[in-house]
Amino acid sequence: MKDTIVNVKKYYDENTEYEWDRIDRHPFEFIFTTYMMDKYIKPGDTILDIGGGPGRYSMYYSQKGCDVTLVDLSDGNIQFAKEKAKEKKVSINAFSKNCLELDKLNLKEFDHVFLMGPLYHLVEEEDRIKAVKIALNHLKSSGNLYCSFILDFASIIYDLKNGPGLLSKHLEDQDSKSIIDSIVNRTIYDGPSFTSSCFYNQKQIEPFMKQFGLKKLHLFGQEGIMSPNENQVLTYPKEEFDLWIETAKKFLELPELLAYSEHAMFIGKK
Repeated sequence: MKDTIVNVKKYYDENTEYEWDRIDRHPFEFIFTTYMMDKYIKPGDTILDIGGGPGRYSMYYSQKGCDVTLVDLSDGNIQFAKEKAKEKKVSINAFSKNCLELDKLNLKEFDHVFLMGPLYHLVEEEDRIKAVKIALNHLKSSGNLYCSFILDFASIIYDLKNGPGLLSKHLEDQDSKSIIDSIVNRTIYDGPSFTSSCFYNQKQIEPFMKQFGLKKLHLFGQEGIMSPNENQVLTYPKEEFDLWIETAKKFLELPELLAYSEHAMFIGKK
């Protein structure tokens, strides 16, 4: 586990601004995720954003009047978040800490807890279970937990929309072959990718989350149906773009369409 943490921390320390800009390059995740989260999160609510990177979601909800605490493994992400918060004149509490050591911060309980990064990178299932349990320890009774997963078909979507040449390149790489094997065999992939990563099939998410005794509120694709045609849709005139956004919202929770997304979110009530 130690090597995994070092790899992940190094990746985000070296790619902090790239990660912040990711939402600008790929806006659908943020559009649909905040659309779903806004159903529950109101001004004045308290939020713990675990593994929230440089703070895109933390900043958004702080601007909406929430009391936000951001915790991330990467010192670079936390420093960047503090600078952005100052620039945007918003207040967030920000700490650099491994999510598995969160108890050392002696934080309070929160109305909402986000776990939107750690489950991407904890390659041991026992650590993923521990991360969720620690998150729940910081969630108020009747509060909501928001867990994100990278879907295994995301690697295929990436090659489809950014090729040609990517697939043939990746088929020469043993790790990429292993990802394809995990898709075919419907097993969880945990190993090297852009950094140490864990990819789920959409049908594996609910069984994993069931063990925590939460009331399921939603399981949805965070990019909706947009990921495979992202590059095309981003060129549409605003009226056409907005029409597709509103149409895609109707399909977010259809199980048979989750694989169109690169990420999926489970929202559960404690």
